[in-house]
Amino acid sequence: MRENFLHYVWKLKKFQINNLKTTAGAEVLISKVGEHNFNTGPDFFNAQLKIDGQLWAGNVEIHVNSSDWFLHNHERDKAYDNVILHVVWEHDIDVFRKDNTVIPTLQLKDFVLPKMIKKYKQLFSKERKWINCENEFASIDSFILSNWLERLYFERLESKSKLIEQLLAESKNDWERVLFIMLTKNFGLKVNGEAFFSLAKSFDFAIIRKLQRNQNQLEALLIGQANLLESPVEDGYYRNLVKEFRFMKQKFNLDNQQVLPIQFFRLRPLNFPTIRLSQLAGLYHQHQNLFSKIMALESIDDFYEVFKISTSTYWNTHYTFQKTSRKSSKKYLSKSFIDLILVNTIIPIRFLYNKQKGAHSDSSILKLASQIKSEENHIIDAFNKLKKVSKTSMDSQALIQLKKAYCDKNNCLKCVVGNQLLSE
Repeated sequence: MRENFLHYVWKLKKFQINNLKTTAGAEVLISKVGEHNFNTGPDFFNAQLKIDGQLWAGNVEIHVNSSDWFLHNHERDKAYDNVILHVVWEHDIDVFRKDNTVIPTLQLKDFVLPKMIKKYKQLFSKERKWINCENEFASIDSFILSNWLERLYFERLESKSKLIEQLLAESKNDWERVLFIMLTKNFGLKVNGEAFFSLAKSFDFAIIRKLQRNQNQLEALLIGQANLLESPVEDGYYRNLVKEFRFMKQKFNLDNQQVLPIQFFRLRPLNFPTIRLSQLAGLYHQHQNLFSKIMALESIDDFYEVFKISTSTYWNTHYTFQKTSRKSSKKYLSKSFIDLILVNTIIPIRFLYNKQKGAHSDSSILKLASQIKSEENHIIDAFNKLKKVSKTSMDSQALIQLKKAYCDKNNCLKCVVGNQLLSE
């Protein structure tokens, strides 16, 4: 038995509330269960109860066993002086106030239906499962699940907003700079995300603004700051970038010592950092005031048009500086890559921007997210095997939130799915 289950049972009154009696036989009538306290102190504040005909207002403390009161040293803590009811699963010892009067105890196991206990044990069985409810997930009503996923989606956006809020504070609300940092981070994908993030933060965004009219200089800045111009390479374009970067390094007092190492290992050539940095340079060469443009867009096709960006011409025959490759057409950002940028950068920034401006346009966020295909990864694949549920990026992002914030942490009692299973 877990204490959080007892919190759940008490908070939602998932027990027989008629004919409640304390362990001493006193009748208990519940007017208010109290406000759930997630900090230190009693578990529920401001409860209102009638015990043996006497009206009480105060706090409720919950334990698996009565003796946990002493195990947690509550008898020494003044915060527990106003506890009016001790709710436990198993009563094994009386607990006293400082004036030596007994704190009334309610033994919950006498009032919770066996059916509820059976479902709880099934949900939290020790059998190794991918998620606790994997055998029942398919049975959840699609309407209930859909509403829960929508809530989870915005919960995930809130979580993603934390880094953006931090960057805004550091940049004194420079949305253009924050957009550049987040775009750069996500151009690096998982392998180079943190390295690209450190790269974007290694210089003042004002330099990007000054160089935007010259794509070659932008490329030299980004690739140079990434420490990718350090080797002796006999290549005309490479030498030109080195020359440009050396000039900029002196002019802008650049320092790239804190930039994390860039990786090529186990990457598809189109995801090589050289290719992605050239495309990023192309994006900022082609679009000034990118943040304002993006905030004004509505349809997915408009976003695809803005991000229709290719590398510079040199990369038509190269993936790295060291080796020439077969000539190909311009290396444009693919729609699937743009989708990732929308999911991980544009939508979270737009969500926070709307929120800070007081323009809560959840419908526009949902509309955009619903135009993007579901992501494909091991979490989404596993959920879809249980129940075909992920069709759009809203679904896939919500399922990632569900898995990481609820399933992996055994937070089933805070999950609509878990609540639904226990209530059936």
